[in-house]
Amino acid sequence: MTSLKDIQQLFPEPSQALIQKLWSVIPDEQRRKLEETISNLPLGKNPSRTMIDLAVAHSKAVLGNHKNVVIIGPANVGKSTLYNQFIRNDQDKAAVSPIPGTTRVNQQADAGIFNLVDTPGADAVGPVGSQERERALEAARSAHFLIIVFDAIQGVKQTEQDLYQQMLELKKPFVIVLNKIDLAGKHKDAIIERTALNLGVDSYQVIPVSALKGTGIGEITMAIIAADPAMTLALANAMPMYRRKIAWRTISTASSLSAAIALTPLPVIDFIPLITNQVGMVLTIARIYQYNITPARARELVGTFGLGMLGRTLFQQFSKLASVPGWLLSSAIATSMTVVIGYGAIEWFEKGERITQARFGQLSKDLSRKMMARFMQVFKKKPSKGKLKETVVDIVSEESL
Repeated sequence: MTSLKDIQQLFPEPSQALIQKLWSVIPDEQRRKLEETISNLPLGKNPSRTMIDLAVAHSKAVLGNHKNVVIIGPANVGKSTLYNQFIRNDQDKAAVSPIPGTTRVNQQADAGIFNLVDTPGADAVGPVGSQERERALEAARSAHFLIIVFDAIQGVKQTEQDLYQQMLELKKPFVIVLNKIDLAGKHKDAIIERTALNLGVDSYQVIPVSALKGTGIGEITMAIIAADPAMTLALANAMPMYRRKIAWRTISTASSLSAAIALTPLPVIDFIPLITNQVGMVLTIARIYQYNITPARARELVGTFGLGMLGRTLFQQFSKLASVPGWLLSSAIATSMTVVIGYGAIEWFEKGERITQARFGQLSKDLSRKMMARFMQVFKKKPSKGKLKETVVDIVSEESL
């Protein structure tokens, strides 16, 4: 189960900035639908056809002209095999072989709510290779979105890093795909980490796939859709039935951010970034349930539970426990309070019921204990913000208040 915000985190920072700018201009009455989607979908072996089929019927009115998505990368990394996973008409599929340079020209076909372009190797050399490389780069320059593919076995060498830098200069939204991960065996995690290090991104921003087996295709599909509000709206219009599960994914994302905000030990839990994050979560859940609420009203709801006093009280109580680092305590409390606020918002918007302050306090206390226990089990030392956020998403996804 994956939410739109989870998918957006797959993008490296340059893409995140571009996508955030695009989303910021979307009117509220449209944007409220965009969070009502993407959860409860299987992101394992190629569910992309199922997801796109849900949206195709809605896409003409929403999208207008289809966006061009370009697959680009070095020769023989499996770009054409990946391309074929998305193509809807078998007659449009690309030729595939183990011989480098099988793809000589750009090939484009319909992938449902976007057009997909397969390209020759962008690192080709020699007179013919130069022509192929220029064709690939020309397609990339005209793309709306890039899928940059590397090979898990070949690794990311200097030539691949140079190509990646060229793609950054285009200032297009993109995702990084590491193909042939099925061949990595027990070295999978190490290869992903090395790829991320060579490209200067976090490891969770590298999408491992097997184009041959069709694994990981769902993550790529959702990244493409998440990069464009119109595409997301098309999918959202087709899927109005998963609100509670989508809302819980929103809570897990907001909670992971709360944990990262509180990573520095803070005895005062009610500071501005944390409250802002929680208010934003409440607004998002309201949109999921098509409930009209103002930012001021959302802030009032958050403030109703007396978060400042509760946060201080919990911090003081739990700080008396032995061997509990300050960063762990702050993150556990901030996470727990955010989860319970989200739960309260769901109960309000879905059932019209409001949890009492006493209930809120007890839930926060109980969940804080659980979070501290899990943090102490998982982390032997203070983690990075990225690792903490990943862990919190996993933990909160298991909870259901």
